[in-house]
Amino acid sequence: MTDNIPLQPVRQKKRMDSRPRAGCGEWLRCCGGGEPRPRTVWLGHPEKRDQRYPRNVINNQKYNFFTFLPGVLFNQFKYFFNLYFLLLACSQFVPEMRLGALYTYWVPLGFVLAVTIIREAVEEIRCYMRDKEVNSQVYSRLTAREINMRDWDFTELTVQQGIQTGTVKVKSSSIQVGDLIIVEKNQRVPADMIFLRTSEKNGSCFLRTDQLDGETDWKLRLPVACTQRLPTAADLLQIRSYVYAEEPNIDIHNFVGTFTREDSDPPISESLSIENALWAGTVTASGTVVGVVLYTGRELRSVMNTSNPRSKIGLFDLEVNCLTKILFGALVVVSLVMVALQHFAGRWYLQIIRFLLLFSNIIPISLRVNLDMGKIVYSWVIRRDSKIPGTVVRSSTIPEQLGRISYLLTDKTGTLTQNEMVFKRLHLGTVAYGLDSMDEVQSHIFSIYTQQPQDPPAQKGSAPTTKVRRTMSSRVHEAVKAIALCHNVTPVYESNGVTDQAEAEKQYEDSCRVYQASSPDEVALVQWTESVGLTLVGRDQSSMQLRTPGDQILNFTILQLFPFTYESKRMGIIVRDESTGEITFYMKGADVVMAGIVQYNDWLEEECGNMAREGLRVLVVAKKSLAEEQYQDFEARYVQAKLSVHDRSLKVATVIESLEMEMELLCLTGVEDQLQADVRPTLETLRNAGIKVWMLTGDKLETATCTAKNAHLVTRNQDIHIFRLVTNRGEAHLELNAFRRKHDCALVISGDSLEVCLKYYEYEFMELACQCPAVVCCRCAPTQKARIVRLLQERTGRLTCAVGDGGNDVSMIQESDCGVGVEGKAVFSSVFYFASVPLYQGFLIIGYSTIYTMFPVFSLVLDKDVKSEVAMLYPELYKDLLKGRPLSYKTFLIWVLISIYQGSTIMYGALLLFESEFVHIVAISFTSLILTELLMVALTIQTWHWLMTVAELLSLACYIASLVFLHEFIDVYFIATLSFLWKVSVITLVSCLPLYVLKYLRRRFSPPSYSKLTS
Repeated sequence: MTDNIPLQPVRQKKRMDSRPRAGCGEWLRCCGGGEPRPRTVWLGHPEKRDQRYPRNVINNQKYNFFTFLPGVLFNQFKYFFNLYFLLLACSQFVPEMRLGALYTYWVPLGFVLAVTIIREAVEEIRCYMRDKEVNSQVYSRLTAREINMRDWDFTELTVQQGIQTGTVKVKSSSIQVGDLIIVEKNQRVPADMIFLRTSEKNGSCFLRTDQLDGETDWKLRLPVACTQRLPTAADLLQIRSYVYAEEPNIDIHNFVGTFTREDSDPPISESLSIENALWAGTVTASGTVVGVVLYTGRELRSVMNTSNPRSKIGLFDLEVNCLTKILFGALVVVSLVMVALQHFAGRWYLQIIRFLLLFSNIIPISLRVNLDMGKIVYSWVIRRDSKIPGTVVRSSTIPEQLGRISYLLTDKTGTLTQNEMVFKRLHLGTVAYGLDSMDEVQSHIFSIYTQQPQDPPAQKGSAPTTKVRRTMSSRVHEAVKAIALCHNVTPVYESNGVTDQAEAEKQYEDSCRVYQASSPDEVALVQWTESVGLTLVGRDQSSMQLRTPGDQILNFTILQLFPFTYESKRMGIIVRDESTGEITFYMKGADVVMAGIVQYNDWLEEECGNMAREGLRVLVVAKKSLAEEQYQDFEARYVQAKLSVHDRSLKVATVIESLEMEMELLCLTGVEDQLQADVRPTLETLRNAGIKVWMLTGDKLETATCTAKNAHLVTRNQDIHIFRLVTNRGEAHLELNAFRRKHDCALVISGDSLEVCLKYYEYEFMELACQCPAVVCCRCAPTQKARIVRLLQERTGRLTCAVGDGGNDVSMIQESDCGVGVEGKAVFSSVFYFASVPLYQGFLIIGYSTIYTMFPVFSLVLDKDVKSEVAMLYPELYKDLLKGRPLSYKTFLIWVLISIYQGSTIMYGALLLFESEFVHIVAISFTSLILTELLMVALTIQTWHWLMTVAELLSLACYIASLVFLHEFIDVYFIATLSFLWKVSVITLVSCLPLYVLKYLRRRFSPPSYSKLTS
């Protein structure tokens, strides 16, 4: 007796990967009254719910209206660098601590905050508009009301038993669990649903899932048989039925549930699997479908597989933040020394604060302004780069991260590959056919279907040759026939402007036919069989039609179809030839599993290895003839296993495996996935630059391995260690020990094995993986990709960059330090004076931080150590950037010593040369300070740009011109004297000339690594 009783919503054992994303669990507990649990959903009756469900609203924003300003300010001031300037500005509201006008502190800080707030506001508004567009998409919902109700505008009406049924337009955000939603062709699925009906004659539909799992393969989906047989979609509201579904989880590749119709006699119960599921974010590629909504909002598979957006801060900013703390510590020490020299007289604690404020310019806010402006320029340069047209910079806060990447994590499909397959090889064991010999295959097929009923008499001595030729033709024919039948491809006929769709479908018009399939491999195989003479011209759920070279139509009945799964690594089909009544079981799959299924042979393993080394995807094709009684026995056991509730997958697999014995090996096929342009030289360049590349893909293990070889992600002289499937701690321990013994070996691991390793041996696994020259993770869920990125950051402390092209890559891109979607130095001046009063007040402070010095320092963004052509030619130069020497502690200490020397020279030089004119110390020292700043920028420049010269001259001109308005601080007549000019020149020369000499000597005797390339 079959296990077909209605399921009760009993709590099931949670899967290891079914946890909601960060933050989701609390939300679900709040709104759903506890942990997510299985549910019973009645068709068309959202009010009959046994628990509360979230609204079907997509929200990808970091803030809302109330949290925006506090959130942005918190993200700015949680770092000491910004907090320091805030406390500095706030201190000026206290009269005892005020050193100058308030605007001298608040204007620069306000400018920085304004730029940040505007940038964040623009990004949030863009995100809000994208979310609003998705949430406002309109769909048709099947509904039933009493006949006397006239308040809704029905677009389609059906009256049955006093009930008015039809459709009403609803927004995506208004969809509820239990609603019956109609999704048109090329329309996005708005919620996670169960597929009930389709308008396609073949009783199935295709989905585009590239925004969910990253695969551009179309996925075949089947409706519930019971509801597909109903006369109209409106009848869905007239039956009493429900769906029992598992609790929400992140697994996009599996689903377990049952469909039950109670008002039939006897009650009908059907098992539901991933083949019946329509996940939100996918797009219907064929026909119109009707589905019942199971999950909404934060319970959607796509939402649970995304991480919360976060604000990113660059490594450079973190380093500057750290150096700021060191400088602040130095300020505290200097301030204590100043007070100690006064023997802590009077209110000494207030004097300490005043000295801290006095020396506060050692940490210039101009540095913060220049950093932000420099990043904006770098972002603009990236957008305008002619070599990468169409590039859009989504975040202008981290462009400098691209110069210090250690790990590049990339998706496969659509990023490394074009996902366009080309059939390259057919191997029959004793003979192989390549692209240059496909005409021989075509002639064999032609001879089979065009030969006369009785062969002409053979000439003397030619019988053996004829027999061999006929045998080879038969073998080729069986192989091509198996390839033409064993797949899930559906031919679709579209109007081409000359022939309408109905006529094209009736006549099997070649020019109107398009193949739809869940995998481009499948399409490539069927297109190849068409090119050699055996054409797939028709298919529905129960039948298939092939056309021979003689235009004869061969009809086959599809008795069973076993789709490809990651666990089985194979697919099969049982068909009945209508002309002969023969039942044949065809199967194709990976060589690792097919080797134990086919009859003994001595060539399979060797030839599979040869083809794999060429970068081809290899499939093994086999067949087995079945007697009628044998098939009937199998069908009974198979149906019973599919209705099981517990261990359904295991029971179904066991029944299928009873057929998979001693199958006849027919052939091997080899297809090649076309790579994106320049992938191989790009990966080689990245490798030479010291960047390790990891490929994270949702695709199959065999496919990922072939792509890694083909793209030269794994070099020819490197071994590949394929981490076998592990399910527990013991197996993981043994496999890790085996992997530890390998050296200079690329790693290929599946998502399931990765999950087990990270659960029990996270540290050990990451330690071994980081030593590999390349890592390939296949069958990765989006959350796994993000977790790998996070672990790399935590374990290595290095910067990561994620590259992807699909919605399933969003979490990885958000988690990385720098994400790619395929769609400064400052001169610190020190003024030493034994009084806690500011030497430079009012506009002088703002001027020095902005117009007097900003343009030259800002122009350093145009500086280049080497030309871009040289950098691409010698990618090893990138390794110098990874060391972070431009902002190391050593470099920082050197610049601090330089600033102390220059500050002392300017101050004491002014005291020495202007001993009798001390009242003009502000004009003397400030002018020397401006000139020193301009000369130091010139000293720093490696490659001059005309805009740098303009910036230097413009800053000097601004200072000279502003002297007219600064008579409150500077005596214009005094600085116009010849004595002033030559003495200021001497002070500036003494502060800068030794540094120029040291720079010359260093470049002469200890040149940088790139200097030979620029000479």
